[in-house]
Amino acid sequence: MSPQSVLSPMGPDAARIAETAAILAVGAAIVMTIVVAVLWLAMRGSPAVRRRLQADRFVAIAGVAFPVVTLTALLAYGLWTMQAVISPADASSAMRIEVVGEQWWWRVTYRDARGRSVASANEIRIPVGRDVLFELSSADVIHSFWVPNLGGKVDMIPGRTTTLRFRSDRPGAYRGQCAEYCGGAHALMALEIVTLPEEEFDAWLAAEAMGAALPATEVERKGGQLFLAGGCGACHAIRGTPATSSVGPDLTHVGGRRFIAAATLPTTRENFARFIVDGQHLKPGNGMPPFRIFAPEEVDAIAAYLASLK
Repeated sequence: MSPQSVLSPMGPDAARIAETAAILAVGAAIVMTIVVAVLWLAMRGSPAVRRRLQADRFVAIAGVAFPVVTLTALLAYGLWTMQAVISPADASSAMRIEVVGEQWWWRVTYRDARGRSVASANEIRIPVGRDVLFELSSADVIHSFWVPNLGGKVDMIPGRTTTLRFRSDRPGAYRGQCAEYCGGAHALMALEIVTLPEEEFDAWLAAEAMGAALPATEVERKGGQLFLAGGCGACHAIRGTPATSSVGPDLTHVGGRRFIAAATLPTTRENFARFIVDGQHLKPGNGMPPFRIFAPEEVDAIAAYLASLK
């Protein structure tokens, strides 16, 4: 199973898209074979065969009737198959997730039927077997939300909200990507969708709604103090602390995500330290300046604090 492939569908919506693509590919191959065969006969066939190919009746059938019938059949099949993909989700059971594309990361907000709102960033978790309705928008330029294993591609356009619905059939981690060029770090604007059994997802979302974990060691406590003293709270929020800004990604539970910097680096204490000091090298053009004001031991303390936020 590939974690980012339309040929490895992991949900009914992606399966319909893959099936439609396969039928279109087979149909195109058959038509191409017929066209090449007719072309060969027109060039190498006997005079009698070539005269038949020039006849008005053959031209009308092969040049007009056959394309009309074939394309109409494929169009009808595509519309019938994709109707389930574009139909609205059942509002009573669908999980709503708002995703805002920004240069070059994803702002994520979970909303459930009870009105609960939970902020996150750059990683999305959804329950297996439930429809999920994504409400997609952009804060700056055109982005595009695409997770090939689970559904189709939908553009995120400034000033508009577009929607996408899909469902996952099995637990797993599936990589997504911004599929519309959006600037210098476009290739590094990825994300993961992690699908969990429903009970596990509910427990995770309840924990995600809580504030940040308190530092457990002296190094983590020092890192938390340096995080606030260094002005990091002017861009980032960590619920339960004085850091409440929404300019950059929410970091309340950043240590529990599989990757940091929009799926650019695995989540490790070492990678937190690298990104704090040299983030512009790792992800050129991102909105975070390099923090070289800290001594190495201070950078390590901040990294330890961020890694503890699970």
